Amino acid sequence: MARQRAFDRDAALESALRAFWEHGYEATSIAALTAAMGIRPPSLYAAFGDKRRLFEEAVRRYQLTHGAFTTRALAEEPTGRQAVERVLRESAAEYTNAAHPPGCLIITAAVNCGPESADVEELLRGFREAAKAAIRKRVDDDVAAGRLAPGTDTEALATFFASVIQGMSTQSRDGASHAVLVGVAELAMAAYPPPPPRPDGRAAVRHTKP
Repeated sequence: MARQRAFDRDAALESALRAFWEHGYEATSIAALTAAMGIRPPSLYAAFGDKRRLFEEAVRRYQLTHGAFTTRALAEEPTGRQAVERVLRESAAEYTNAAHPPGCLIITAAVNCGPESADVEELLRGFREAAKAAIRKRVDDDVAAGRLAPGTDTEALATFFASVIQGMSTQSRDGASHAVLVGVAELAMAAYPPPPPRPDGRAAVRHTKP
């Protein structure tokens, strides 16, 4: 009969996630992980395989929990402008939330990786590119709905907003406050093009959050 694990796997995974989030993939050793998770190395390997697979599972958990606000914002808001604005404002709140490490795991966890961890860098780059593509899709929606001019460079806009979000993550780790990052979000939204004039020559009404 198999012996049951003597630890809460879900809680241990959350502890590993936070260790990777705070220190990055390469700087987080097996010793640091087992200390954070409250288990011994054999239990880690038995439950999660190895450090690389544990990290990948931690990233998946992050996307479904702490980082899920981006997916929700992009899916729930009625316009691209409102979706992008919500992502920026919620990034400001989440990246400075004292209940967990600052910034975004997907953005920061592979910043200092060496060549031997190139696959980890590629993994996180793929998630960042997917997030940028999701932003572009919502901007494209505004073009298709006539809320932006037909010639709008949606790729450039998506890259700009992705860059702002990545910068906000870095700034939060450097100590920027929620208020400071909200200011960054407001300035960034000034780059979102205005709606094209209506056929009667009057300016279209922007839809923004209060």
